Amino acid sequence: MTWRAPLLALTLATALAVPVFAQNRSQADAEEASNISNSIFGETTPADYAFGAFQRGYFLTALELALPRAEQGDAAAQTLIAEIYAKGLGVAQNTERAAGWYQLAAKNGDRLAIFELGMFYQDGSGVTQDRAKAAELFREAADKGYAPAKYNLALLHVEGIYADPSLTTAAELMKEAADAELAEAQYDYGSMLIEGAGVAPDAAEGARYIGLAAEQGLTAAQIDYATLLYLGQGIERNVEAAAGWYEQAAEGGNPVAQNRLAKLMAVGEGTALDLETAAMWRALARRQGLSDPSLDRLLVSIPPDALARAEERARFWPSTPPSIETVAEIPTTPKVFGPPLPAPTDMENAPSRVVLPNGVTNAKPPAPAPAAMPAETEPAEPATTEPAQDP
Repeated sequence: MTWRAPLLALTLATALAVPVFAQNRSQADAEEASNISNSIFGETTPADYAFGAFQRGYFLTALELALPRAEQGDAAAQTLIAEIYAKGLGVAQNTERAAGWYQLAAKNGDRLAIFELGMFYQDGSGVTQDRAKAAELFREAADKGYAPAKYNLALLHVEGIYADPSLTTAAELMKEAADAELAEAQYDYGSMLIEGAGVAPDAAEGARYIGLAAEQGLTAAQIDYATLLYLGQGIERNVEAAAGWYEQAAEGGNPVAQNRLAKLMAVGEGTALDLETAAMWRALARRQGLSDPSLDRLLVSIPPDALARAEERARFWPSTPPSIETVAEIPTTPKVFGPPLPAPTDMENAPSRVVLPNGVTNAKPPAPAPAAMPAETEPAEPATTEPAQDP
């Protein structure tokens, strides 16, 4: 039996060593996994609780959390405070104080603060208007890769007053902003490609960029993209798709889109023929000052009742106008389910005999109606009492 002891001791020692080995292996695996994750996604940064509160709408909490960091020179926290005061989020709007925080954050290199401060100088909000200073700030933010700054700087190059007049430079900056998925830049760069402004003309590529802006919900791009689809310019002609894009822009309240959609509906091109809805869109476009005699000629045959309904729909658009079918009716009598029950005072339905506790009835039969009884007829004999019948 003594030969078993060393084996037992070795087994116990091995068992006790397993948790320590497993713990070390687990830590090594975790470090390896972290290294792999950092190599793919980059190193993780600590959570920004101030910005998290800002995103959730707790602006005063965000301000309280950001202030200590801002006092230590944290540029992101300084920009966050500037945003709160610039937009009056949870506090009274104060553009002068916002400009001061933007200036601090801009000195610390925050590109959003640099751009926003440029917008303040562009508009004269919180600071004295200085468009030359705004151009410098836009250029600085653009050099840091901020897409909206590149877009604004491109516009300044097109204007050629506070930046060198150069369509080529403007097109280069516009493309960079467009490739960063800024909808306005996609639309403008697409237009530059179609017109050949600062870049070689390319109708197909221009239509593609305008389509990207339309998909992001930019109304002007939706209208132009619909027109390109309708004409087949730079893209295969598709009238149905054109009508769909016009409708999206019309639903957004654009009078040009409403007018063009009405034309298509009036003739049933790319969409179902619907004179009444076409007249509704025409009325909505007219409200915004857009009249079109050619559309009026297309709708000259609309029936008066359909025209009246169209005008009513336009008055209540985008809501549905009230009508007889949608107004709740107040019932004058309660709805009866099943056969009607006799009223308590209806003598014609009253029982002719009453069963008494002793098993007999003493009720008299009902007298005939006076109109049915002849004048010469004598009164009938009273009914004799009969025993009650077993059920």
